[in-house]
Amino acid sequence: MRDPLSVLTEAFTAFLFGKVETTRLPVRTSTGQAQAVYLPTAAPGLGDSGVIIGREVYSGKGYIYDPFQLYGQQLPAPHWLVLGESGNGKSALEKTYVLRQLRFRDRQVVVLDAQGEDGVGEWNLIAQELGITPIRLDPMVANDAGIRLNPLDPSITTTGQLALLRTIIEVAMGHGLDERSGFALKVAHAYVTEHTTDRQPILTDIVERLRHPEAESAESMNVDIDDVRAWGLDVALVLDRLVDGDLRGMFDGPTTVGIDLDAPLIVFDLSHIDRNSIAMPILMAIVGVWLEHTWIRPDRKKRIFLVEEAWHIINSPFVAQLFQRLLKFGRRLGLSFVAVVHHLSDVVDGAAAKEAAAILKMASTRTIYAQKADEARNTGRVLGLPRWAVEIIPTLTPGIAVWDVNGNVQVVKHLITEKERPLVYTDRAMTESSVTDPELEWETEQRAILIEQQMNGTSQSTVA
Repeated sequence: MRDPLSVLTEAFTAFLFGKVETTRLPVRTSTGQAQAVYLPTAAPGLGDSGVIIGREVYSGKGYIYDPFQLYGQQLPAPHWLVLGESGNGKSALEKTYVLRQLRFRDRQVVVLDAQGEDGVGEWNLIAQELGITPIRLDPMVANDAGIRLNPLDPSITTTGQLALLRTIIEVAMGHGLDERSGFALKVAHAYVTEHTTDRQPILTDIVERLRHPEAESAESMNVDIDDVRAWGLDVALVLDRLVDGDLRGMFDGPTTVGIDLDAPLIVFDLSHIDRNSIAMPILMAIVGVWLEHTWIRPDRKKRIFLVEEAWHIINSPFVAQLFQRLLKFGRRLGLSFVAVVHHLSDVVDGAAAKEAAAILKMASTRTIYAQKADEARNTGRVLGLPRWAVEIIPTLTPGIAVWDVNGNVQVVKHLITEKERPLVYTDRAMTESSVTDPELEWETEQRAILIEQQMNGTSQSTVA
């Protein structure tokens, strides 16, 4: 009990000079106890409309992402770049993302499937589950009723056809066409499109006309016919590879009838093509332009174009220019381009550094899985990631990634439901995921059950 005199003295002093502040001794405590006083905070999410990806690691909140919902508000462009070394969960993320997006009625997806096992692409299981037959481009069976895509398909404009022919030739030659070769190609294409009226023009027609140019094409430029033939010889030899060479059968005939461009999922199976050969960027250029003119339409559908091994596109100046135009054009018509690559150095240090920088700039969403420290620093420098994010990238475990959505940077653990697991984990994917932290397995399963419950709900604004 306080001394009455002290109480009286304190009251009198307060009356004369105001209330006297109480002086307290500092409190010494541990960080474990202090965290109850200084509560942690987490960055705000991206809203509640879209597909559930998983949970934000530090707060435990559900992480929801949809480029179409965010476009124009938090995203200047709907395009997405996925980075990371093999074995960290890129494949699982792509597949579950597509499966969850397809639950919306106005979604449609095209996948360029460049990887596979047992003679089929790794998207084969998902295609089968949805009752879809992949479009398998295979030069070994193309001559025996295989799938064909015609670069001279009448659905592609004549300007688009000529641009595509030039790209095919430039990719194969490794350099741009000179003026004379370009002239020989232009006059051969003009003659073929003008005089072939009873059927689809095909590449064989172009090769034949390059080898045997018309006299009027030489006369119009006041040059000798032998000069025009010589100018087109190298071009003819390159295109001949698509007619009689190792790529024969896939592009040297009319487009195969019956390709369903209205299916919710369209899978181009490129797994039978050597990923390290010049054939892959040529294939991607042809498929990309063909889709631009036949698939992307002003019908208010939201479309996703997912390309695995996308460095085949970004690392070739000529192919990158085609896709750069596609991205700009597709943004007005509801196209989200998803590029999946292993290392950023594969593209930024390549021959198409300028084009790669332009495409990366249009990718407002970046997802980065574990990388080695040097690669993480390079990625952080190019993408402008905060220092803390760069430092944790080498420490990330499989299934966890840094997400940068137009500057909103969070660490997210991807969650997979039991229904998705057999479709997502092919043999290769299972190998990649085998090092998942067992201590998180129970928690992951419980949260996956929650996602399944949400997926089976009736809400149209949030779809898992």
